[in-house]
Amino acid sequence: MANQGPDRREILQMLAIAAAASQFPGFSRWCYAAQNQQQSSSTSKPAYTPQFFSADEYRTIDQLTEIIIPKDDTPGAHEVGVAEFIDFMAAHDDDVQEPFRKGLHWLNKRARNLYGQPYSKLPATDQQAILRRLAYKAEQSPDETEGQQFFLLLRSYTVMGYYTTRAGLEQLDYPGLRMYSSSPACPHKNDPEHRHLTARP
Repeated sequence: MANQGPDRREILQMLAIAAAASQFPGFSRWCYAAQNQQQSSSTSKPAYTPQFFSADEYRTIDQLTEIIIPKDDTPGAHEVGVAEFIDFMAAHDDDVQEPFRKGLHWLNKRARNLYGQPYSKLPATDQQAILRRLAYKAEQSPDETEGQQFFLLLRSYTVMGYYTTRAGLEQLDYPGLRMYSSSPACPHKNDPEHRHLTARP
């Protein structure tokens, strides 16, 4: 879905949460910055076992995240393991467990009412149609408030998970991924408070 990039406040929040989460083992593909580079070069990755979601719930989360950030000329949410990140975060945060589970229940109920099947069993076009009604104000309905709240939660964690992988950080041009032969000077040369920050060999 379009326009799913993070704003500055979200980026700062993501980096703080990801730095804390990176201290815990648990998911195989999502790793913070340098760790991701090391694992991405590996030819074999262990299969991920969900810690919080059931197998069906996890499959739905994986499908949803890929719709929000699909693969194009860069990896999509599925490829970088965003569902793993969301499952790991939910398993370690009691505050989001019920909202995620209730949101998935609502989504499956809505899918059955509209198309006669749970969300994960629907064709991609029907999955996207349901999600569009939750994501875009022009298409929202007053009787889908619970679903809209679930989408906001899901989008937040999808963006957070994606843009704290190496692929996401590269899209943000995150300077921590670069190698420098010397310490660069402060880029804000006209800021009087930063004039003491000079380049170092």
